[in-house]
Amino acid sequence: MGKILVDIIGKDVIKLLADKGYRVIVPDQIGFGKSSKAFIHHSFHLLARFNKNLLDSLGIQKITLMGHSMGGMLATRFTLMYPNTVEKLLLEDPIGLEDYRTFVPYTSAEDDYKAELKTSYESVKKYYQTSYFTSWKPEYDYLVAIAAGVSKSADFPRYAKVAALTFEMIYEQPVCYEFGLIKVPVILFTGKEDKTIVGKALLNDEEKAKHGQYKILGPETAKKIPGCKLIEFDNCGHIPHIEAKDAFFKALTANL
Repeated sequence: MGKILVDIIGKDVIKLLADKGYRVIVPDQIGFGKSSKAFIHHSFHLLARFNKNLLDSLGIQKITLMGHSMGGMLATRFTLMYPNTVEKLLLEDPIGLEDYRTFVPYTSAEDDYKAELKTSYESVKKYYQTSYFTSWKPEYDYLVAIAAGVSKSADFPRYAKVAALTFEMIYEQPVCYEFGLIKVPVILFTGKEDKTIVGKALLNDEEKAKHGQYKILGPETAKKIPGCKLIEFDNCGHIPHIEAKDAFFKALTANL
């Protein structure tokens, strides 16, 4: 039925697509998941090329590309670099809908590294509660365990260093100015209560209120992308495939 390259999406979405007969390719990006934590210059261009090399090695020429959160920034860059490969782009609450450099104070990679070293279960849970979900449920705790679990590892300093480098990548390499250059059909899924800001901890309350408002950013972004279809979910934050699972699955399958 086709190929879907999925970046940073939940296992339930992967199962849904696979059960419907799609071949689902789920890359474990360099610097994330269980992949190598390399001390390199991380860039969306490089990650996109790695993903294109993966597809080439599998003999895959055409895909539907799906990206969530940071994966949305990468999926956008991939689409801009390889428009003849992507037949349709699906973005779920992508970060980078605004240029964080214009309002988030700059911090060096060394500063970011020191901040990452303070990561704990409690700090991750607080961030998820205030940024990703409209209301917290005990079944979301597994997400915190995944994100914070590495802090107990002997390799945590290396993970923290790479996390700082990837924060730098997100901050310094915006895609929001190039949305108008996308030439393929785009479906943009957003939770209307999403208030995600990369670098949120560096902002005062006034700045937090002015930015990361996806109920505003979603429609604004859809207008920038030629022919973009916007699908919004009420009472939902950054992760519709978890918080509004049934509605998201219905919208996703209807727009593949």
